[in-house]
This record gives sequence, structure tokens and C-alpha cells, in this order.
Amino acid sequence: MKLAQLSQTTISKIKTVRWDRIIEKHEGPEDWESVFRYSSSEFMEIEGRWVLLPVETSSHANITILRSIWSADGNSVTIFLKDTTYDDDPFFSGFLAVCDRLVGEDFYLAVVYHEWFVIDNVLTAKTKTEL
Repeated sequence: MKLAQLSQTTISKIKTVRWDRIIEKHEGPEDWESVFRYSSSEFMEIEGRWVLLPVETSSHANITILRSIWSADGNSVTIFLKDTTYDDDPFFSGFLAVCDRLVGEDFYLAVVYHEWFVIDNVLTAKTKTEL
């Protein structure tokens, strides 16, 4: 899926959606209109579903999805990812995205995008049951 394939009505809906961020000590609500104005984002396919994150398209090759958690109703997803575009240190390359399905559309749009320290999941199936 490409942004260019979307109708102008759908693009207008996306532009009004606000998203929260904490990136490099910059916080606050943003709107997707500013993402479109100042960067070149494009859809990523994650587990067979289309997701739009507020990242440059050129970074997609450097992004690894570490974990995705889809809601039971299929209307949202939480994604833990590693983006090594600028640094591969787990202290600087981790991000968390919460994405919702845009009403009436078949794709997901980030409503939260935060830095996250990549933490290995040290709990095994055995230790989870022992807790």
C-alpha cells in the first residue's frame, strides 16, 4: 500500500489525527499533517497488515520489528521495534508505537511513538509459569 493510492478524503482524515511522542527529549502531541509536511513517511507491512509510522521511508530498511501485539478486536497494535538508522546501541535504537486502525480504512496509524530502551525478554515459558 502506498500513500499515493489513498483518496484525498483519506489523506485529509489522516492529517487531522494527533499522535504523542517522546523522541530525543522532544515531547508532545503532533499531528500527521506535520509529518507529511516535514518528512517522507510511507506504509510498512507488518505481519500482513499496513502500518503508517512517523519515520522516514529511507529508515524502513533499518527497522526490525521485535514484537507486535494485536488487539483482540483487530483495531489496534502495539509494536516494539529497533531502528538502527542512526545508532545500533539498544540504548538509542528502540522505539514503541501504538497504532489504531483509522475508522473505515484498512490500515493502522501511529497515535503514540516513543523512544524505548531495548530490553531482552529474559523470562522463558518455564519461568513465566513459576511466577
